[in-house]
Amino acid sequence: MQTRKIQSPRLVVSDARGHIFEIPGLEMVGRQLLFAGRLEQEDIIPLPFGSALFHLPDRHPLAYDPRKRRIITLRQYEGREVFAVGGFMAPAYTQTHLAAYETHAGAVRLPLFAYSAVGWQRNDFCVSGFRVDADVRQDPALFNQDLIERQAQSMLQRHPQNRLVAHVVEKCVRCYGCPAAQNFVLGRWEAPLPTSPICNARCVGCISKQPEQGVAVTQDRLAFVPTPEEIAEMAVPHLEEAPRPIVSFGQGCEGEPLLQGDTLERAIRLIRQRTGKGTINLNTNASRPDVVERLCQAGLDSIRVSLNSAQPHFYEAYYQPRGYGWEEVCASLRSVRSFGRWISLNYFIFPGFTDQPEEMDALQRLIDGYHIDYIQMRNLNIDPEWYIEALDLKRYREPGMGIRAWQRQMQRAHPWLRFGYFNPPREDWTAAHQK
Repeated sequence: MQTRKIQSPRLVVSDARGHIFEIPGLEMVGRQLLFAGRLEQEDIIPLPFGSALFHLPDRHPLAYDPRKRRIITLRQYEGREVFAVGGFMAPAYTQTHLAAYETHAGAVRLPLFAYSAVGWQRNDFCVSGFRVDADVRQDPALFNQDLIERQAQSMLQRHPQNRLVAHVVEKCVRCYGCPAAQNFVLGRWEAPLPTSPICNARCVGCISKQPEQGVAVTQDRLAFVPTPEEIAEMAVPHLEEAPRPIVSFGQGCEGEPLLQGDTLERAIRLIRQRTGKGTINLNTNASRPDVVERLCQAGLDSIRVSLNSAQPHFYEAYYQPRGYGWEEVCASLRSVRSFGRWISLNYFIFPGFTDQPEEMDALQRLIDGYHIDYIQMRNLNIDPEWYIEALDLKRYREPGMGIRAWQRQMQRAHPWLRFGYFNPPREDWTAAHQK
């Protein structure tokens, strides 16, 4: 019987000052839910350009010791305390293993990023993951910051009274460095249309609103509701002039756009009165099926529904919905399907849980029930132990099948289903429907 070939990236650690270095003689390991182990070669890639490495305080790294033939916890190296390191991969990449470590009692909660396993191989950092989308729209190498600033200033001059343009430029481009907002000022691909300062969910890992004593948010929430005229003024030139153009309601710097249903409906009608080009997309929690129906009638082209799980109890444990539940989410999917529009799932990948049999069964029922077109395999930005606690995931006694195997099985079971990271433009999904 042929045994699998184990590759051996070295363990990467950080000292108390944040200096990151490799440890000779110890191998990198990765984590799937609660289970740490060595990695298959297919799960190891060079650290993508534009990724970040994080020192993980109060957490000692796990490693495989070939001499002892077991996984160990490394607390010190050459007389100094060492800590775990996590990799936050650039857009278009999906993690297959979490960073592996032992957490101190009373440890601080980690900021809202996704922490992938990191190692050192062939004189470079490597991570556990793979590129899930070939689209280059958010590749960091394609963003010239000097050009972005010139174009941002020009955009403000062209729309001096438009509060939405001002928000996207001043906050999203200049403060957050949002790639979608930067693409807007560069006149290409997908542009954001934030609209809602409020939300009807209290997501555990919300990146725009947390309790005062909680973790820091990564971006402040929009503070006003733009008018339909402001939205159309921003959207129409982009749809008319940009290559492969998309405009999307529902962004990280806002709440739930369906709570501004009248504004969105009027905006979509205004946009479609002025141009038939491009794709109008909605990123949403799908909590208001009546509003979803109205938006489809007005001319909405596609919808992306965010899910952490296809099982209602796990979904509600994370989203903590207010005034809606799983039935409303399904009703929205049913409505969009009745109009024949494109349906994507913004499906948060969490290695070891996403690929559990019961979660896979539930997701397959959802895909089959509503003929889901596309799954965006997004990494979940959260402290893994916080997520495990919030969903009570310690019940699982074995790791899942692996994220790559999960994707392959989903594809075999649903030949029409596509996978990626970004919202595809209309020309892409029209071609997919014709196959």
